[in-house]
Amino acid sequence: MNETPIHLWGLVAGYGLLIIPLAVLLRTRTPLVGKMLIGVVRMTVQLLLVGFYLQIVFDLNHPWLNGVWVLVMIGVADISIIRGAGLRIRKLALPLFLSLLIGIAVPLLFFLGVILRQSCLLEARFVIPIAGMILGNCLRANIIGIRRFYQSIRQGEKAFCQQLADGATLHEATSPHLQHTLQEALAPTLATMATIGVVSLPGMMTGVILGGADPMTAIQYQIAIMIAIFTGTGITILLGILLTRRVGFDDFGMLKRDIFKL
Repeated sequence: MNETPIHLWGLVAGYGLLIIPLAVLLRTRTPLVGKMLIGVVRMTVQLLLVGFYLQIVFDLNHPWLNGVWVLVMIGVADISIIRGAGLRIRKLALPLFLSLLIGIAVPLLFFLGVILRQSCLLEARFVIPIAGMILGNCLRANIIGIRRFYQSIRQGEKAFCQQLADGATLHEATSPHLQHTLQEALAPTLATMATIGVVSLPGMMTGVILGGADPMTAIQYQIAIMIAIFTGTGITILLGILLTRRVGFDDFGMLKRDIFKL
């Protein structure tokens, strides 16, 4: 594939685009200037550090090292989801980590082993970016899903307790909340799938085309990765709720207060 690198001064010029949103925020007196600047700096530093590290990982291309990096990615996503959902890390970190591990591993290994037919499933240039794409989309959906599930039960606690008092099991009492959670959490991914290629050219397809491949090859990659993303998202949300539910409720089916930050 033919690559078109971005030179240093071209990247510097790219930062110049930030003048436009900065001017908008200043003109409208929107209090996001500080957050915007911090976000840009953090993004730059984090990506540079990851870039240096990944260059080493790609050069070494050791399966165990690649696998450890994927586990680190899952661990960071685990903490981000729990924080984003307003829950306590020490209470739910382990069950949610297991749900992410299973939910990412299933579509990732299928994508690499069956679709791409890679002899080494932990080759750095495949497993790390593909895992990152699946995990990144699962992260957003899981924040929505986990937060929605526990907040809906907390807000409707009287009706929930009444169901338990009427003889409903924990599974029966939480099933409606689980259904609504899945609908809300999967809706953005479904909307993306329904409009992809018409409203936008997605990341993988654009990257493959920029790498020099023909559009049909890029489309094949994009179809495969969208299916993997949707599968991983569905698995992680469902398992995330089922596994955290085991520690989020007491023996009587009551929601534990100490799983929430506030």
